[in-house]
Amino acid sequence: MEHQQASYRLPRAHGPRVAVIGGGHGLANMLRGLKQYTENLAAVVTVADDGGGSGMLRQDLGMPPPGDIRNCMEALANTEPLMSELMRYRFTEGSLAGQSFGNLFLAALNGISPSFDVAVSRMSQVLAITGRVLPVTTADVRLEAEFENGASVIGESKIFYCKKKEDCRIRQVRLLPEHPKALPEALSAIREADMIVLGPGSLYTSIIPNLLVDGVAEAIQASDALKVYVCNVMTQEGETEGYTVSDHIAALFAHSVPGLFELCLTNSSPIPRDVAARYAREGAEPLYCDRDKCAAMGVEVIDRPIATVENGFVRHHPDHLARELILLHAERSVRIAGDRYDFRQNTSRVEGRRR
Repeated sequence: MEHQQASYRLPRAHGPRVAVIGGGHGLANMLRGLKQYTENLAAVVTVADDGGGSGMLRQDLGMPPPGDIRNCMEALANTEPLMSELMRYRFTEGSLAGQSFGNLFLAALNGISPSFDVAVSRMSQVLAITGRVLPVTTADVRLEAEFENGASVIGESKIFYCKKKEDCRIRQVRLLPEHPKALPEALSAIREADMIVLGPGSLYTSIIPNLLVDGVAEAIQASDALKVYVCNVMTQEGETEGYTVSDHIAALFAHSVPGLFELCLTNSSPIPRDVAARYAREGAEPLYCDRDKCAAMGVEVIDRPIATVENGFVRHHPDHLARELILLHAERSVRIAGDRYDFRQNTSRVEGRRR
C-alpha cells in the first residue's frame, strides 16, 4: 500500500479527537509528538504502579500513584522552562532522595482536593496542558500476575523479579479488587474519540491494566473510531522475553475481547548492531513481526520508521510516531462532512511517495 510522507500546516484546535491508553514513559513520549497535531487529546492512564517514588507516596499517603499521570502532564505542558524544570526535579539527598517534585506537587493538590481526579485536573490547569490526562480509575488497585507454572505475585514492581525467578511466561494479570469502576470521564473520552491508540508501553504493567477496569474494553469495542495498537520496538526483560508481535496482540485480546483493534503499528527503522548487542546481553531483542499470525487474528500490521536511539536506548521517536498515527487516521478514517477536519484536503506539502 502506498504511504504518504507528509507534513501538515493546520490548526490544532480542529485536529482529530485522539484517546491514548497506557502508561509509563512510552505514552508520555508519544503525547509530546501528538500535541503538535491536535489539541483534542485525552490520555487514559493506568494507576497500578506501586514502585519507586510513586509507590512511596501511595504507601505513605494512601493516594493513587502519581508518576505516570505526572509524566503525561509534563509531556503536554505549555509552561515556562523554569516550571518544566521544576516539575522534573528529583531530590538527591535525605528522605526525599529520588522523589520527583512533580509527584509531591500532585500529592499536595490531592490533599486539598475532594478526589484524585480533581487534583489531576487542577494540576493540568497549572501546567496549561494540551488536552486532558485522566486516571483510568480512582480505585486503590493492585496488579497480580500469574505465571504459566502456577506461581503468582502481587504488586506491579515485583512482577519483573518474579518472572526472572520463575523463568516462564506470564499467563495472565488481574487487578485487585477485580473490575474497579472506571472514571466516567475516561469512558467518555474513549467513546468520543476519532482514533483510539493503545500503547506504546509495557504490555502487562502499562497497557493491559487499563483494559481490566470495568467498562474500558467494552467502550473501545463499541467505538467506531480507528483503533491502533503501537507495538514496542524491543522485547522487555522481565516481561515479554521471546515474544513476537502476535504474542503481544494475543495477550491484549485475551485480557479484553478478540478483535479489540484492527491495526498494529510496528517499527521498520534498523537498530544499530552495537545497540542490539547490548540489549541481547540483557535478554531483550528487536520484536519479530509474524505478520501471518497477526492477520489470522484480524489485525493488519503496518511497518513505519518510528524508532530512534537515544543515549543508547531504543525509543519511539515522538515526532515520527505522531506523524504516522495522524497519517493513518487521515488514510483510514471515514470522513464526515461538517464538524470533522479532513487532513487529506489540508495537506500543506507532500514530500513524496514510497512503498
